[in-house]
Amino acid sequence: MTVWDDLVGQERVSAQLDAAARDADAIVTAAAADEPLPEASKMTHAWLFTGPPGAGRNQAARAFAAALQCVSPDRALGGSPGCGFCDGCHTALIGTHADVTTVAAVGNEILVKDMRDTVRKSFTAPANGRWQIILVEDAERLNEKSANAVLKAVEEPAPRTVWLLCAPSIEDVLPTIRSRCRHLNLSTPSVDAVADMLVRREGIEPDVAAAVARATQGHVDRARRLATDPAARERRAAVLKLPLRVDDIGGALRAAQELVDAAAEDAKQLAEEMDTKETDELKAALGAAQGGRLPRGTAGVVKELEDMQKRRRTRTQRDSLDVALTDLTGFYRDVLALQLGSRVAIANADMQDALERLARSSTPESTLRRIEAITACRDALDRNVAPLLAVEAMTMALRAG
Repeated sequence: MTVWDDLVGQERVSAQLDAAARDADAIVTAAAADEPLPEASKMTHAWLFTGPPGAGRNQAARAFAAALQCVSPDRALGGSPGCGFCDGCHTALIGTHADVTTVAAVGNEILVKDMRDTVRKSFTAPANGRWQIILVEDAERLNEKSANAVLKAVEEPAPRTVWLLCAPSIEDVLPTIRSRCRHLNLSTPSVDAVADMLVRREGIEPDVAAAVARATQGHVDRARRLATDPAARERRAAVLKLPLRVDDIGGALRAAQELVDAAAEDAKQLAEEMDTKETDELKAALGAAQGGRLPRGTAGVVKELEDMQKRRRTRTQRDSLDVALTDLTGFYRDVLALQLGSRVAIANADMQDALERLARSSTPESTLRRIEAITACRDALDRNVAPLLAVEAMTMALRAG
């Protein structure tokens, strides 16, 4: 078992990162022994990980961070860094390593005020690890000011600082930033590779693993959640029944309300545990007295955390809606495949009867219009249109066909 084992279907990328981690280890070892640094190295100070949703770009960046912080004694015997078990690997993978800072968008943007401390930290030496690592999970959400702050840090980095930026595509990152990064593009893993991972790593029954891998079309995180969370499977099943419930205006509006409510409930479930843990940890760090009473002058810090959590809940609800809309797109894609007699494998085989019924009762042109309506809804949500308004417009368009 190594840190690369969770990178499903990314053998080429894993090999490149493993080679870079070996050279990075040689750099640190030479510096510690006051020896000349290696002349040729596959290691660099800034990396850009791109790939479609579910390809595992964040997982790849975190695995690389773990390999860079690996302190396994096997390295001295010629082993590859990234054992997955030592303290450096373990803490980097779970997000508690002191020298691995993760930045993720709380709302729709990463604001410059959220980057200031991180950029400042990037110019310091590692506290106890081998590298100072900054992992930006949503680089496409950097706004103009925060992107410029990152650019300055990437242009003139500290000797032992590494920036790991993740974005859907290279075009989502400023040209001035991406020109200073080594680019790695991940591809969507095959359905078989995802199913195999679920069986080996999660202990999922092979037939269930195959079904969820096919349903999510190789999206690793969504497949894992569907395989391990019965409530997620129930919500998805409810979403896929929506095309059968929009025959009239009342049904379309009710379906829209239920979809938005389900996304809100899903977001609430995802946020509750994280919010509670963060609040408890902050209060403990501030020295809260027994019973939760905070020292004077610290209420503002807690209020700031609460505001951040509120923005994150809003984004999480929109992300949950986007997952539902992706499932709907897949449903109509299956309908279109049946209408055109395509040999493309049906993703939603458990909905075969409903798919065939819609395929017979509509035309390929109307199915394409419905897919376009879902895309328009996703675009509206990206522009911060009120979720219910955007979804109602979509369900009315699905009804019209």
